[in-house]
Amino acid sequence: MKTILIPTDFSPNADHAAFYAMELGKSMKASLKLCNAVMVPAAAQMSPQVAWPLMDLGTLRTDATHQLHSLAKKLKQKNKEAGLSVDEHPPVEVLAEVGSVTEVLKMLAEKEKINLVVMGTSGVGSLNRFFLGSTSRDLIDNASFPILLIPPGTDFKPLKRIAFATDLSAKDLELIHSLALFARPFNAEILIVHISPDEFNPEIHQKKVDDFLNEVTCKVHYHKVYYRHVKDMGVDEGLTWLTKHVDIDMLAMVHRRHPFIKRLFEGSHTQKMAVHVKLPLLVFPPETHTLL
Repeated sequence: MKTILIPTDFSPNADHAAFYAMELGKSMKASLKLCNAVMVPAAAQMSPQVAWPLMDLGTLRTDATHQLHSLAKKLKQKNKEAGLSVDEHPPVEVLAEVGSVTEVLKMLAEKEKINLVVMGTSGVGSLNRFFLGSTSRDLIDNASFPILLIPPGTDFKPLKRIAFATDLSAKDLELIHSLALFARPFNAEILIVHISPDEFNPEIHQKKVDDFLNEVTCKVHYHKVYYRHVKDMGVDEGLTWLTKHVDIDMLAMVHRRHPFIKRLFEGSHTQKMAVHVKLPLLVFPPETHTLL
């Protein structure tokens, strides 16, 4: 069975993402694992002789586990209110582990054979320990698993069209095949989007486009794959235009690593989109990693 990992800090946005993941799990017939990264507080020096006492680690994990069970109960209650039988509920497990968010997610993704991580974002201008801060950048940069980011207020609805932004790299073919398996339970369209700047010469690059689409046809066995070329725009501008003017339910893209200095001052396209996009954003790691 497929498994969705749902990290939470028990904030409203994290709860919202958990409910979204539950609906996704029902459609994908996937089990759910709720997890919390237990952060051990550092001693805060008040003077050379006085320091705040550390909470007992066992108490922290017990408290986190209790909150995770409470969230699992809320998920099951919503299913019950929807009239679902127990057999129709996605199985839900809870895990409280010690470490940073990135450390815990990487460990669980490998240990539990996770197919997808679903988590909430805090929105523009907010400081959240999962996203839009240093933890966000570290997680996106170092993840070896796909991450689905759910913005606040994004209610779940059956997917009708998923846009996948590509640079026509051969590595993207396997991800499109994986995305087709993700789209199939919803019978959703996959819109392959290539964004090109002003200097893009269609006569020179048309063969590359044709070869890529032929490979998609041969290797991606899914009947609802389409192509769209967004011309004369930068990547960020093109993706923003796409989300505003094309009827899509989810945006998928690969997080390409940039040189450190450029990343430090400009950020990656995926990090920028994680802040501004109002749709669920599926981020694949730089190294090819399939969803299913």
